[in-house]
Amino acid sequence: MTTEILINSRRYEARIALVEQGNLTEFHLQRPTEKGFTGNIYLGRVVRVLPGMQAAFVDIGLERTGFLYVDDVFIPPAELPDTHSDGNSVGNGSVDVASSADKRRPQYTIEELLREGQPLIVQVSKDPIGTKGARLTCQITLPGRNLVFIPYTEHIGISRKIEDEEKKEALRAMIERLRPKNVGFIVRTVAENLGDEEIEADMEFLMLLWEEIKDRAQSAHIPSLLYEDLDIVLRSVRDLFTSDVDYLIIDDLKSYEKLTHFVNTFTPHLKNKISLYRGELPLFEAYGIDVEIAKALEKKVWLRSGGYIIIENTEALTVIDVNTGRFVGKDDLHETIFKTNLEAAKEIAYQLRLRNIGGIIIIDFIDMEDEAHREQLFSVFKDAVQKDKSRINILKLSEFGLVQMTRKRNSENLNQMMCEPCHYCLGEGVLKSRRTICYEIFRKIARSSDHAGGSTVTIRVHPRIAEMLQKEEITTLSLLESDTGKRVIIAPAKDLHIEKYEIIWQR
Repeated sequence: MTTEILINSRRYEARIALVEQGNLTEFHLQRPTEKGFTGNIYLGRVVRVLPGMQAAFVDIGLERTGFLYVDDVFIPPAELPDTHSDGNSVGNGSVDVASSADKRRPQYTIEELLREGQPLIVQVSKDPIGTKGARLTCQITLPGRNLVFIPYTEHIGISRKIEDEEKKEALRAMIERLRPKNVGFIVRTVAENLGDEEIEADMEFLMLLWEEIKDRAQSAHIPSLLYEDLDIVLRSVRDLFTSDVDYLIIDDLKSYEKLTHFVNTFTPHLKNKISLYRGELPLFEAYGIDVEIAKALEKKVWLRSGGYIIIENTEALTVIDVNTGRFVGKDDLHETIFKTNLEAAKEIAYQLRLRNIGGIIIIDFIDMEDEAHREQLFSVFKDAVQKDKSRINILKLSEFGLVQMTRKRNSENLNQMMCEPCHYCLGEGVLKSRRTICYEIFRKIARSSDHAGGSTVTIRVHPRIAEMLQKEEITTLSLLESDTGKRVIIAPAKDLHIEKYEIIWQR
């Protein structure tokens, strides 16, 4: 039952792997050139109010304006309009808009709450995906190690992973006793067994941070960034590194020192679980992570029985199809289909988490006539998704073997992060992105530089890869030359497929 966090950290990207019982269960990736925005807080300006959609577009300084829905708007009670959306007076305007989402309809319309040109503090709740801008909210949340601070509500929440009801009530009473009035907190799983001192310290830190953010907003120009969330390495410690994790292994000295300083400050009891990787093979290669990532980019996933599943992604929908494949069973066809479906259910739950597939998901299990088999399959699938941290809703298995479900999508899935539409087939399929290929090349050069003779290395690549290396990745290329002591020559080769390349060491 070993759980490990493996961190492959380089100047041009950081890769995080959560490994449970020898299986890669979560993979996270961050590149400085493609850094996400979720959790960042901005001072923005309303550029357009859309009464028909009860939403607004807000300029926060990104390429596309962000989208703010009325239920995510918070206006301080003193600044609320005197006229309610139905034309009735609301007295002194003391209505809490934050509570409106619970009633499934806003108490104020978007045009009553916002106007074009209005400055607004907002937080990115969902990164831009495809052609859509970032999803924004005025309901600010500031995550700490033990708590999440919610300044605009009095809500007290307890992590769903804390199952002991007595412990939940004790934590709720502790927060009620320690917190100031008119603010809320969510207790994270790692705080399950903490006392007053640690909880109160986290509270004070988060509230001081919020005061700093508000102070910055007073003098900042519009639009501007007020607060940036932690980078992925430190975020992995904050969100994934719990007492249940047996080891955290990182392969970069500077990142190791930064990480240990962070852990010594916030979670000193975990510092002995951190180690710096010094093996000859690259960390992800030594642990077989690169192979698992490559498999997770494929549409077809083979099951141990010989059956397989096919995963097809569209912009708003993912369809998963189950097939018996090479598995023919022994005697009973119904039993063969049932066993294939059971194995597929567990594998699908695993793949959803690993690939970070979100949105609407339709699963087409092989049709079964036996009602008892259908009920057992549904039960097995529900149990299999229990470990997933994302919010999941599943509808009952239909008589045709279809399961309809949703999984909350906060960021791009694995395919969107690492692949781009294929220019050979006009987007019908996908290739590895040019940047992913560039970084594969960087890793191979870095790995082989100590053993290769000579002072020069020539890279033969497709012209589109060469263009990216010489323009967008020129800074990273210069850093690689500095780190390896080798001069790198880029040689465009039209005869090469875009995913193919040759690295020639010149002695």
